[in-house]
Amino acid sequence: MSRTRTARLVVAALVLVLGPGTAAAATPGPAPAAAEPYCYEEPSQPRADVSDLKAGFTSANWMQTLQAMYKRRWPSGEALAVAQARDPYWNQFVNKNSFEAFAESMMVAIHEETHMWDLDGSRTRWNVHTAAWIDASRQVLQIPLHDGFARKEILPLIKDRYSDSMDGIYLRDRTQGEYHLQGVLAELNAGLTGLPAATVVQEYIKGVGASNARDIAATNLRYLLLYLRVAKDRHAAYWAKIKNEPKLRDLVLTQFLRTAYWLEKSAPYTGKLGSANADKITATNYAPENIAILEEFTGRKVRLDNQKNCTA
Repeated sequence: MSRTRTARLVVAALVLVLGPGTAAAATPGPAPAAAEPYCYEEPSQPRADVSDLKAGFTSANWMQTLQAMYKRRWPSGEALAVAQARDPYWNQFVNKNSFEAFAESMMVAIHEETHMWDLDGSRTRWNVHTAAWIDASRQVLQIPLHDGFARKEILPLIKDRYSDSMDGIYLRDRTQGEYHLQGVLAELNAGLTGLPAATVVQEYIKGVGASNARDIAATNLRYLLLYLRVAKDRHAAYWAKIKNEPKLRDLVLTQFLRTAYWLEKSAPYTGKLGSANADKITATNYAPENIAILEEFTGRKVRLDNQKNCTA
């Protein structure tokens, strides 16, 4: 499977007709206190033994295996799988041919089920407000969006070809390019569950089914930062509205720190879980103009040292 093919697969949830959700949202956790340093972290045990699950895997027990595997290695994945256990779309994304194929398919499956949870009609009103499954302890509801503008407007700010294949899908495509902030946030959030889903089972991944997981996270953070820059420079009224939304500002900060956290955790598996371009895109995300817009929008300073998952 090519990297472009994998990227196209993870667009699917934004064009599917979403059914009703299967679990009530947890009460959102408190946002980080404005005056205190904050680090994004979440529990994971990527070396936890799952050999018994591998030995007992069949095409009939894949959901039980999925939940048990992530209970040991990444509890947020288990919680999402429990919440979405009855969703019929799992079968479109999960490969049940072998345990290795199953593990490899988790990047796409968890990415798409995050879309299904976030974009369920009980939680999201398109371009008005949205929801975000962050991790097992934090799901954010009623995030105001105030509509926005077409994300294709950020294209002139991309001066390299590091994200070119994804730019073609999300920015240059006639339909996808017209999506507003809703689409930008949805893809980033799904990318930030798909990446850990693959990272914690990386030793079982033998093919290329998760080979752009790091690129997806880095690229969608790029899109968010550039979207904020265009909002400020070209859509002053919209910028004023979104900058006055504490819940949205907190989400942007969390997603920036969360991206740093999982890119660092997955860095040893570059090649298997991402191309060299993921790190190049990340370097551009930390360009002064991008850090400036992040800090202006969120009202927080972020660390630029070896603890990039933290505020200063």
